[in-house]
Amino acid sequence: MNFRHKYIFSALLATLVLGSTSSCDDSYLDKNPLHAISGASFWKTQTDVEMALAGVYRRLQSNVFGHRRTQLDGYSDNSYDRHQQIGFQNPSVGIINPSNVPTSLYNDPYAGIAACNYFLENVGSVTVMPEATRDLYVAEVRFLRALFYFELVQFFGDVVLYKVAPKTAEEAKVAKSPKAEVLTFVIEDLDYAISKLPATAYAGHAVKASAQMLKARVRLYEQNWADAVALTSAIIGTNTFSIYQGGYANLFLQTTQQSNAEIIFSTKYLAPNNPQGGEGMLVEIGWYGGNQPYQNLVDEYEMANGKMITEAGSGYNAADPYAKRDPRLKMTVAVPSDPYINPDGSKFVTTDPVLTGFTQKKYMDTSKLPWDRSKIPVTDMNIVHMRYAEVLLAYAEAKNELSGPDATIYDALNKIRSRTGVNLPPVDQTKYNSKETLRDFIRHERRIELAMEGHRYFDLKRWGIAAAKFAAVKNPAGVSLAFAEKNNVLPFPQAEIDRNKSLVQNTGY
Repeated sequence: MNFRHKYIFSALLATLVLGSTSSCDDSYLDKNPLHAISGASFWKTQTDVEMALAGVYRRLQSNVFGHRRTQLDGYSDNSYDRHQQIGFQNPSVGIINPSNVPTSLYNDPYAGIAACNYFLENVGSVTVMPEATRDLYVAEVRFLRALFYFELVQFFGDVVLYKVAPKTAEEAKVAKSPKAEVLTFVIEDLDYAISKLPATAYAGHAVKASAQMLKARVRLYEQNWADAVALTSAIIGTNTFSIYQGGYANLFLQTTQQSNAEIIFSTKYLAPNNPQGGEGMLVEIGWYGGNQPYQNLVDEYEMANGKMITEAGSGYNAADPYAKRDPRLKMTVAVPSDPYINPDGSKFVTTDPVLTGFTQKKYMDTSKLPWDRSKIPVTDMNIVHMRYAEVLLAYAEAKNELSGPDATIYDALNKIRSRTGVNLPPVDQTKYNSKETLRDFIRHERRIELAMEGHRYFDLKRWGIAAAKFAAVKNPAGVSLAFAEKNNVLPFPQAEIDRNKSLVQNTGY
């Protein structure tokens, strides 16, 4: 069964596998399928396995793994969660507790883990398929399980670790494991995936580079610079992936996402049977203006000559602030001087006033204007989780931390900056010539290149600079963003604490 057909069947399968249980504890069902589809009735053929695999992949379409991924930037100095579509307004100003933490940040990864564990426990019962094919599918699922667990660790620190699916609701009520133990398990899954996944370009299923890049993220989180350098170097050395030269903005549009040599892993959608759920990105971010960049982000974009707007000789003109800037600015942010224009020539207006002055443009397919809630367009843009530019940025960061500036780091950064349609000058090696100055520039370049893709929150925390960066920004109500030491981990949702008496709340909450 090809990938297209698997996605058509995946909605039905996910319902069967993850929703056919019965228990008085309804919230437990999604995270811990107890008896779902029995082996006798389902796990018989390779087609069954492929349908089950599609169901596991479909877990990526939930909330921040799906079309709301970009709104993770709303818990950072990048953007404002205008309509509380995730619920970051209070957390971003330091008001966060077990009762208002977005529960999807906890529940969705565990639902994905449950799907992975169920697949892994049953796939061995299907004997009428090649062993190499089974190994491949197991590798894909172990990669996905690692992805879900790493997300949990980044959000919550120590978390409950289910290496296999619990058999009963009571069996699931266990204490959290230290994050080091969880990360060891993540690395075991990734090492298996790296050994079995094909070293090919990405075409919808996880490939070797997907697992290598996820492992590199873990190593950056752990500050294991040598491993991060080795992993990203291995991806670079294959020459399988490259910076897409068809336009930075087009990376995020469905028409150019197929067979795109920059994309390494994504959440896949397929119209008309499996588009983005609910109102989708075009309505939530386009029509609502739900993800609104801050001036602080806009000001960080360089001038086209490579100088920061505050530098002497930059040419920045406060009366025309968006002219002659890094082209990625207007491809990421809808600025006042560059509005959306409807097919009839009128200016598109969001449902409510834009409070920061800006809305998100990245991922917005203007060919589908006007976005209209009453006529929701079929939206199936894939959500890009990993791409080659991130590989180059991760290599540059890790190599600089490991041994300081060298030609390979500048070359990696310049490959990104010289993208067709961006064409920024090379990094100024006379200015950014020490580990400290180059570190700052790499972090700047990472913020700009990956803006509104859901990386900033995690980056600020692992760099230990979230408090300072938050404090430099005020929300539209004039309240300064705030990030305390305890906020490096989120509180567990109160409902989870109530349900699992063995789960101890994180310190400070």
